[in-house]
Amino acid sequence: MFGNRKRIRSAKIDTLIGHKSVMHGDVRFAGGLHVDGTIKGNVLAEEDDASVLTLSDTGTIEGEVRVPNVVLNGTVIGDVHAKQHIELASNARITGDVYYNLIEMAMGAEVNGNLVHVAENLEAPLRIGHEARFGMVEES
Repeated sequence: MFGNRKRIRSAKIDTLIGHKSVMHGDVRFAGGLHVDGTIKGNVLAEEDDASVLTLSDTGTIEGEVRVPNVVLNGTVIGDVHAKQHIELASNARITGDVYYNLIEMAMGAEVNGNLVHVAENLEAPLRIGHEARFGMVEES
């Protein structure tokens, strides 16, 4: 039951932002991005479902995050969009909304915002009103 889940393997790190680095502006990447420093701007993955963002406990992002796979142990001030998987480790701190398909959250992680489940397929489901389904509304 539990062994059948897909797990994010530690992705190859293509880009590293070091502990004493501060980047101003948006960061676009493909592959693996590991952040130990600070990014003051949005973090966006190219159209690649295999891209992974890893934010260490010393890392900070001040901006929106749009990456399919996210592993957070640091601080994000802004919304996080993870259409595949997000893992919040014990030191993760998010001030903003989290949009996710699959979420793992360790004891001690904080989200100061909404948790919004987003289905993997982007097609909107057919809406059928509750009243109409159960014959509570007369049709004209």
